[in-house]
Amino acid sequence: MSIWWSLHLRREAASVPLARRFLLGTMETAGVDPDISFDLSLALSEACANAVEHGGDRTALGEPGDSGYGRPAADSGQYRVTAYLDGEKCRIEVSDSGPGFPARRALRPAAHSEQHPQHPQHPLPPGDAEAESGRGLDLIQQLSDHVQFGNRPGHGAVVRFDKVLKWREGALLTV
Repeated sequence: MSIWWSLHLRREAASVPLARRFLLGTMETAGVDPDISFDLSLALSEACANAVEHGGDRTALGEPGDSGYGRPAADSGQYRVTAYLDGEKCRIEVSDSGPGFPARRALRPAAHSEQHPQHPQHPLPPGDAEAESGRGLDLIQQLSDHVQFGNRPGHGAVVRFDKVLKWREGALLTV
């Protein structure tokens, strides 16, 4: 058995904990190990926060004089979260309708020098404690097994990440 779901959410701060709780509830019901659930829910929160903050500034494509020029894209007030859980892994995708990632977005390799204060097994992202730009993407990289950041031409950014699942004893959804 596998589980698949998709949410279309408004680009509002309140949507981030909603998506996180939905994922946590799904994984709890299926029997995913709590540490894996925590990692994925934190990565999802970061991806959703990025979509809320950056995911809708794109305007409709066109030239001056075109009827659509300079208007916000029709879906700029929303973003989408899709999750797939199967016997081996969970894949999560967050897509928005914003301007996308800069053409030369370079992610640094994850460094595991500092530890998360409440969860010592989870490292904090590298870099200056005051630096905000890109830290969420670095955190997603550290908490996932495989990550892809990309742009959908004319449609915004997409963040896709996978993690191999571990299961509690007696889990409903297993390999």
